[in-house]
Amino acid sequence: MVEKREIGQLLGRLSADGLTILLIEHDMPLVTSTCTQVAVLDFGRKIADGEPRAVANDPRVLDAYLGRRGEHERPPPPAPARHRRRLLDVTALDVRYGSVHAVREASLQVYAGEIVTLIGANGAGKSTLLAALSGLVPTSGGRAEFDGLDLTRMRPSQIVRAGLAHVPEGRHILGRLTVRENLALGGYSRGRARALNADIARVEQRFPILAERRALSAAALSGGEQQMLAIARALIARPRLLMLDEPTLGLAPLVAEAVFELIADLHREGMTILLVEQNAHRSLQLAQRGYVIETGRIGLHDSAERLRADPRVRRAYLGAPATTSGASA
Repeated sequence: MVEKREIGQLLGRLSADGLTILLIEHDMPLVTSTCTQVAVLDFGRKIADGEPRAVANDPRVLDAYLGRRGEHERPPPPAPARHRRRLLDVTALDVRYGSVHAVREASLQVYAGEIVTLIGANGAGKSTLLAALSGLVPTSGGRAEFDGLDLTRMRPSQIVRAGLAHVPEGRHILGRLTVRENLALGGYSRGRARALNADIARVEQRFPILAERRALSAAALSGGEQQMLAIARALIARPRLLMLDEPTLGLAPLVAEAVFELIADLHREGMTILLVEQNAHRSLQLAQRGYVIETGRIGLHDSAERLRADPRVRRAYLGAPATTSGASA
């Protein structure tokens, strides 16, 4: 985005003026295009150190950012049949925050019964796009339809009632409420207490840990348990399309794998899923198709299998080193 480019240019000018800079930054394209020396930490351990081009091509860095090839390998599910219904249809969608053009003419489709993943570096516009589809941020152009309904003209509550549920990045559970109360909020639009209680019992059967902790405050749960609660709360709404935004963010590897297995289970049961996930390799293992977004614009779309082998996916995450300053990261 423009702001990122301006930050990189500012760092370059400061370095040219003789200032030594230590930059801590998660955006690898910014790092590799700005710094002369890069060190990469993974769970507190330094896994690479050197000039940007060498670090960006280091297998250990590729593993950390794109997932470890060979782990959990499985054939991708078959692509959806042509006769399947197009559930989500987004065409040339724009989202602006004042002068910031956060999403630029984004187009994507999701067919009933498939997992589609949207991948890209941090700050690329993934969360903003999902928030726009949920009615949480206004759009400034383009079209977004869910099963024929115009999402750009609907309130968030109407979108949930229509069958589109969103588990946002950071979970957004209500820590002062109990686990049971958080689950009940997932069915606030349902109106029928008996049906809601039955659905809560159903998700508690799927997530036994939530049943055990139903009387605890949600803030007392571990990070993985809070993520399970956020997904369970969305399932209470009985969605036909479930949008998951960074569901494994901040979770230990074993807990993250449990979340991925849950997503696979939901898909096997017929749930349609739009997945935003930082672990590109793992999400592309789960999905049938994928889209790659860079600086608000969707530039790549292909089968998940082909995207996994596409060098442009690596570039979207790690950038193309073009050193312009004396900063180090």
